Amino acid sequence: MLSSLINAIIYRVPAVLIAICFHEFAHGFVSYTLGDPTPRRTGRLSLNPLNHLDPLGTLALLFVGFGWAKPVMVNPEYYENKKMGMVKVALAGPVMNFLIAFICLLIYHIQENLNTDFGTYINNLLPIIIIINIGLSLFNLIPIPPLDGSKVLGAILPEDKYFAYMKWEAYGQIIVFALLFMGLLDVPLTTALGKTLSGMETLVIKILDIF
Repeated sequence: MLSSLINAIIYRVPAVLIAICFHEFAHGFVSYTLGDPTPRRTGRLSLNPLNHLDPLGTLALLFVGFGWAKPVMVNPEYYENKKMGMVKVALAGPVMNFLIAFICLLIYHIQENLNTDFGTYINNLLPIIIIINIGLSLFNLIPIPPLDGSKVLGAILPEDKYFAYMKWEAYGQIIVFALLFMGLLDVPLTTALGKTLSGMETLVIKILDIF
């Protein structure tokens, strides 16, 4: 029990903080570049974990491997194309996590190929960063409010269906937590994570073979 707690503190906590901070920063940054001052005004153009952590989502990410952060407030009224702007902002977080996972996987394989050693801590930390980032990105693509996938779906739905769909937004976090607690998402998310990781490794190996 004690060793599991220590492992969570020294490995999973840094991996979770990296995943969440960059995920939320990406949302805010893309919205800001589309002309929306809200993320800067609300302090979300930051890598400070205290600005982004959602208590339940962080605990879920730490102990289940899938979770969420506090949503970034954005105002699509500033976007030239509101629907496309929301899609870009919503996808920015998951894309950032996929990118972090890919870069860490590339670094991990490079040090293996060069037969170098980053030290025990980094060697153990990199795989956890990879898994946490893939897990966060996949989980957030689920189309249930307030997850990013719901904003992508909302942007492509006809207006009448969109308003009917968003009536569930107030219950979204409860639904998500219940699904996690009951383990109903474990198999599909774990399967998706395995396939994503396998695909990334294949791409990394091909890239390294070129060089």
